[in-house]
Amino acid sequence: MIVTEGLAKVFKIGKKGKEEIVAVDSLSLSVKEGEAFGFLGPNGAGKTTTVRMLTGLIAPTRGRASVNGLELGKENRAIRKCVGILTESPGMYERLSAEKNLSIFASLYDVEDVPGQARKFLQMLGLWGRRQDPVGSFSKGMRQKLAIARALLHDPKVLFMDEPTSGLDPEAAKMVRDFIESLKARGRTIFICTHNLDEADRLCDRIGIIKQRLIAVDTPAALRQRLYGRKVVFHLRELNSKWVKVVSALPFVKEVRAIGEKLVLSLENPDRDNPEIVRCLVKAGADIQFVGELRHSLEEIYLETLRDIEDER
Repeated sequence: MIVTEGLAKVFKIGKKGKEEIVAVDSLSLSVKEGEAFGFLGPNGAGKTTTVRMLTGLIAPTRGRASVNGLELGKENRAIRKCVGILTESPGMYERLSAEKNLSIFASLYDVEDVPGQARKFLQMLGLWGRRQDPVGSFSKGMRQKLAIARALLHDPKVLFMDEPTSGLDPEAAKMVRDFIESLKARGRTIFICTHNLDEADRLCDRIGIIKQRLIAVDTPAALRQRLYGRKVVFHLRELNSKWVKVVSALPFVKEVRAIGEKLVLSLENPDRDNPEIVRCLVKAGADIQFVGELRHSLEEIYLETLRDIEDER
């Protein structure tokens, strides 16, 4: 659905354009149809520049890309017809009503049933009751809903979303996340640039971490596994040193740490190995209260990945 090969963007600055800023460097990436892909990186990492290139708004300096089978640079007009874009700060005609705003943009996309599509998305996003009100009277959350409706009016194959919940209150942010989940369920391909790491963890099938260059791409679970392995915590009524020896002797246990009344074990495959560990501990006389997996947050993964890159430099 989205494929890039060595995509790069260099901006010329300064007098006579002699200085260069590399915004995106050699980006090679593939996003599958129906996938929700999260694009993470610090400010200035190249996330928004990437979206602008992929939607045909700015030309890449070098490299190739295709969106929905359409080649960037040769079929930009067709690309813009098949994608929807939610920018971080979407502009609207503030003196016009919500319905009129959607009607204008639907006409630009040659939508056949303009009133029907406007009604469909205003109702879907809970704005139908305010359809005749000027957009200038809307809260930020309502504007974001309207911007999402605008991005979906022409039923795009691919939806690009830049910080979709930035600055929203918790209720509005949850509404936007729920709506993204519903789009995922319908098989829409979604490319999300976000700083909200918890949001990316919940919404995205895979994530890419970028800082001009693409640093890592994988599922959140696989990135956790790659950086930290899987750690299982056995909560005991009390800790006995002999139980540390019992589990350490098991060939599939990589590491054992005793913390308070808990044993923290590093395992390759907890789903397979946990039952054997439980049997060994019980046989040795341990009272197991419960077992849980120690999950590292996506924030930890993100920061650790960026630190590794800085250390390499």
